[in-house]
Amino acid sequence: MSKTFTDQTGRTVTLPVAPRRIVSLVPSQTEFLHWLGLEEETVGITKFCVHPNVWFREKTRVGGTKDVKFAKIAALQPDLIIGNKEENTRADIEKLTEKYPVWLSDIKTIDDAYAMMHSIGEMTGNAAKADALVQKLRADFAELQAEIADKPRLKVAYLIWKKPLMAAASDTFIDEMLKIAGFVNVFAEQTRYPQIEEADLRRAAPDVILLSSEPFPFKEKHLEEFARICQGTDVMLVDGELFSWYGSRLLHSAAYLSKLQGAVGR
Repeated sequence: MSKTFTDQTGRTVTLPVAPRRIVSLVPSQTEFLHWLGLEEETVGITKFCVHPNVWFREKTRVGGTKDVKFAKIAALQPDLIIGNKEENTRADIEKLTEKYPVWLSDIKTIDDAYAMMHSIGEMTGNAAKADALVQKLRADFAELQAEIADKPRLKVAYLIWKKPLMAAASDTFIDEMLKIAGFVNVFAEQTRYPQIEEADLRRAAPDVILLSSEPFPFKEKHLEEFARICQGTDVMLVDGELFSWYGSRLLHSAAYLSKLQGAVGR
């Protein structure tokens, strides 16, 4: 008997049976499928789905998040494809939808992430396990909020790319995580991922510049460069996965953000 679900973009997705051949086009959601125990059911992932490592090494890779290889997907005969509005291209999703059930997430807030976990859990017959994870995350982040309640809200610039220089602004999951961590995003008046100049960074006068490990792999060598751009501003490397992966990797985020709060502004 078929069941109908609504994805996070409002599209209707009908599954004739519980999915047994899943292709994931989103790294953080791939890791979540592994957390749910869907080893046999997950047959295809992207070249960016690096967690878990055993899946990265052994599962069929169907291209990147924005350059899907349709022939590879066809060979896998999926009965469910899981994607994301931001990470995958509209053209690819529309083409895939012509042949397969495609469920899309659209995640900008922590509640969106929780809803994604519940929905994927429900579609795959793992609703109870998914909801238990959500409850654990709610408790972790509530504890973090209580811990940092009396700490000063430092202004931060979160940089995701170098040439051109780009920052995470409002209407992004990264901005949501900055708020949860007790920071004020100096580019919150802009939207999404604006391109900025060094002069913009100086004018924003952040207390701390956070250099993400992804998508641009900022390294130790970049710390001094940005310290020169904004003299007197602390510059730190941060784990981009713990700010932008909205699946089961969030289990590590609250503790990481707590340590980060303790490290900044010293």
